[in-house]
Amino acid sequence: MKALKNMEAIFTVAVAIACGASYASFMQPSAAKAADVAQAGAIPVVVVSAKRLTEQEKKISLIEERQAMLGNASASTL
Repeated sequence: MKALKNMEAIFTVAVAIACGASYASFMQPSAAKAADVAQAGAIPVVVVSAKRLTEQEKKISLIEERQAMLGNASASTL
C-alpha cells in the first residue's frame, strides 16, 4: 500500500514540474517569434502578370490535364 502512495506522490510531483516548466517556456520569447516581429514591416507582395483563360481555353486545358492523368495512371498499372 505504501508503494502506491509513493507512486501517487511521484506522479503528482512530476505533473507539477511539467506544468511549471510549460508555463515558464511560454513566458520566454522564442527566436522564431522575434524574427516574425522583425519582418512584420516587410509585407510580401505577389504580382500576377498573366492573362486570363477564355472559357474554351479552360475546357481544352482540363481535357489535356485529364488525358495526362489517365495516361499516367494506365502507365503505372502496367
